[in-house]
Amino acid sequence: MVDSQNRRIVLANLPTGLPKTGDFRLEETPIPAPGANQVLIGVRYLSLDPYMRGVMSGAECYIRPTVLGGVIEGGTVGVVLLSNHTNFQEGDWVLSHSGWQTHDVAGAEELRKLDPTAAPVTTALGILGMPGFTAYSGLLTIGEPKPGQTVAVAAATGPVGSAVGQIAKIRGARTIGIAGGPTKVAYVKELGFDAALDHMAPDFGEQLAKACPSGIDIYFENVGGHVWDAVFPLLNTFARVVVCGLIAQYNDGGPFPGPDRLPLVMREVLSKRFRIQGLAEGDFADQRPAFFNTMGGWIREGKIKYREDIVDGLANAPEAFIGMLQGRNFGKLLVRVA
Repeated sequence: MVDSQNRRIVLANLPTGLPKTGDFRLEETPIPAPGANQVLIGVRYLSLDPYMRGVMSGAECYIRPTVLGGVIEGGTVGVVLLSNHTNFQEGDWVLSHSGWQTHDVAGAEELRKLDPTAAPVTTALGILGMPGFTAYSGLLTIGEPKPGQTVAVAAATGPVGSAVGQIAKIRGARTIGIAGGPTKVAYVKELGFDAALDHMAPDFGEQLAKACPSGIDIYFENVGGHVWDAVFPLLNTFARVVVCGLIAQYNDGGPFPGPDRLPLVMREVLSKRFRIQGLAEGDFADQRPAFFNTMGGWIREGKIKYREDIVDGLANAPEAFIGMLQGRNFGKLLVRVA
C-alpha cells in the first residue's frame, strides 16, 4: 500500500442553516487492519446525497445520525486492498458504506462485489445504486403510474428525478420535469420528458398549470418549498404524492414562518382522497433483484440515460456537498477520492 494514513472527514459542528466548510474537519488516522472475515477497502468514489444533511442535524432520522467527531456517512465504491475472507480477493471492486474517508474495514455481509466489465463502477452509486433504486421502487410501488396519467417530478435532472421521469415514460405516463435554470431544463427535454419547466421563472406556477391541463396524478417530491406550493392545487382526486426529499427545507430550522397551512392540506387530502407517503428505499429491499435486472436492461436498450458530476479529491467533498444543497451539481454527484 502506498498510503500510510487514513484520511477522513468528520463532523466538527452541527450545521445551522446551510452548512459551512468549518462544520467539517479533515483528519489523518492510522489505516485500520482487517480482522477475521473482514476486508480492508481503499475507497475510490464517494457518493454525495441530499439526505446527508439530515443526518448532520442531530435530529431523529430514519438513518442513524452522524455524531460530532464521527466520519460523515455515505455510500462508497472501493477496491479490496487486504482480505481475510474467502469471497473477496485483493483487487476486487466493492460497494460499501464507508463514508467520507480513504480507507475502511468491513465485514463481507456489508459489501457487494461489483463487476467493472458489466457497468462502470460509479453506476453502483447512481443509476444502478441507491438513487436509481429509490426512483424505481418509489415510483412503481407508491406512485403506481398508469398509461396516460400525468407524473410531475421535482429536481428532474438529479439522479433520482431523472430516473423517475424516464421510468414513467416507459410506463406510458405523461411526464412533467421541474428543474432550476435553462441548462438543466434543456437536459430535461433531452431525457424525453413531455414538458420541462424552470422553477426559477417568475411565472412558474402559471407555466405548471398550463402544462398540466388535466391536473397531476402523481407527484414525486424531491424539493418542497415553492415547488410544492405550485403543485398542490393541481393534484387530482386519488393522486399519489411520493415524498422522497425536501432539499429546499433541509437547512431550515423550526418553527417555520408564515401561516399554518396544515388544515388546508388535510382538507384537500380528505376531499380529494389523495395519498401522501414518505419514501425510504430500504423499505423495498426485496425488489432489488428485479431492479438490477430491469434497470440494467433499460440502460442497455437506451431507454434510460444518466449523467454524473464528478469532483476530484476527498478534501473537496464539503464544498461539493454545500454546492449540491444549493443546486450547483448537474447529475449524480460523486467525489473521486484518490
